[in-house]
Amino acid sequence: MPEALTLGREMTVTEQSARTYEVRTYGCQMNVHDSERLSGLLEDAGYVRALEGVTADIVVFNTCAVRENADNRLYGNLGHLRPHKIANPDMQIAVGGCLAQKDQGEIVRKAPWVDVVFGTHNIGSLPVLLERARIEHEAQVEIKESLETFPSTLPTRRESAYAAWVAISVGCNNTCTFCIVPSLRGKEKDRRPGDILSEVRTLVGQGVLEITLLGQNVNTYGVEFGDRLAFGKLLRACGDVEGLERVRFTSPHPAAFTDDVIAAMAETPNVVHQLHMPLQSGSDRILKAMRRSYRAERYLGIIERVRAAMPDAAISTDIIVGFPGETEEDFQETLRVVRESRFANAFTFQYSIRPGTPAATMPDQVPKEVVQERYERLVALQNEISWDENKKQVGKVLDVLVAEGEGRKDEATHRMSGRAADNRLVHFAVGAEVPRPGDMATVEVTYAAPHHLVADGPSTGVRRTRAGDAWEARHAAPPASPGVLLGMPSIGRPPQAPAPVSSGCSLTS
Repeated sequence: MPEALTLGREMTVTEQSARTYEVRTYGCQMNVHDSERLSGLLEDAGYVRALEGVTADIVVFNTCAVRENADNRLYGNLGHLRPHKIANPDMQIAVGGCLAQKDQGEIVRKAPWVDVVFGTHNIGSLPVLLERARIEHEAQVEIKESLETFPSTLPTRRESAYAAWVAISVGCNNTCTFCIVPSLRGKEKDRRPGDILSEVRTLVGQGVLEITLLGQNVNTYGVEFGDRLAFGKLLRACGDVEGLERVRFTSPHPAAFTDDVIAAMAETPNVVHQLHMPLQSGSDRILKAMRRSYRAERYLGIIERVRAAMPDAAISTDIIVGFPGETEEDFQETLRVVRESRFANAFTFQYSIRPGTPAATMPDQVPKEVVQERYERLVALQNEISWDENKKQVGKVLDVLVAEGEGRKDEATHRMSGRAADNRLVHFAVGAEVPRPGDMATVEVTYAAPHHLVADGPSTGVRRTRAGDAWEARHAAPPASPGVLLGMPSIGRPPQAPAPVSSGCSLTS
């Protein structure tokens, strides 16, 4: 048991009867990554995770401010907990994340049964604030305006034994008119390359096979310390880490995408040939209104160069439909770019007003019914393209990193699931040797659907890995509790392309 947290008097967290916690996460990958840190902090202070179905002694909401009606969702959930709080006055409720950074003391005014409010810059303060609130019997609101401690230096409880997030930067220097995140996460702050690689090596030593480099704009990494080629160098350095089999990253900004990164992807064996690069719109007029500092032809040029260097590259994107002032002509430009890009998949979003953003007060807001009709046309086109691209995989032999919880119908179909190197989801039949999550299965694709592949023949081989050993070791011990109860995106491992998050979120670039 870690050293107990002592505050104010001689009572410690560990002297209490194993207080339990639950973390509920909403929003982007950075929030999911932060929640792993929050869980680690709480466990380091002596708390234990709550059993499923049991209301925890401490419930932490890690919030998102970019989703439509995010505040209504939070206050609705807080309202559901109020009877539990009344029945158990020792229960504590904490609210953190982007919405907390934005609303600050307003949260306690609207929901006075909340005990702690903390922001995006001081997640490391959570255990101290909880203990202070318990001792003083008073809500603690602490919001910092700049980063206190880089989150990656904090304790963590990772959700996966075989894949991990590694944050290389936090914050954003862009001013997209649909996005409030830069004002909540602050200016970009970069970690030193040595610190990042040290974390990567530690993870690999623990059995991790796959990492995802994480940042609001990963390809502007290094600008803070004066090296504009630092991200490509970091990718190449990851190639020198023995035992690291797959390297991914999310998300790059098209305006900052440089050819040295393409070369690093193509020439570093463990950097996968998969790229998630937000488009947002195919109309130059709308891109200008969004304050996106690139145009459609530049975007298409990047894709052309990526595919010239890596013909097998799977490319995905984010697209907003119905941004203020979007005309049918603008929308047709988006459809044109989608047709030319041949995305493996796309996360598509209907524009909705985000209070506090410049776009919220723009004239010519597009009527809801028009946005819906355009959205349906875009989804239909992209599904057709995704299906066509997936059909090209039929007959191919793929190495699949076996996952936990990726296939919701696996039990019924007697299949297992995992991700190919290009991030395609593969459901495969189990042969004589049953792989563990974290192991590698070699399978032949027999069927393609728009959003997944199926390999119904027996796997041609299973490679047992250190990651599988690590997963098995986790599950060999008696389970004290389930994983962190994450709202969205749901994870058992880091998703290999951004989960469906709201456009304008910190990771949609």
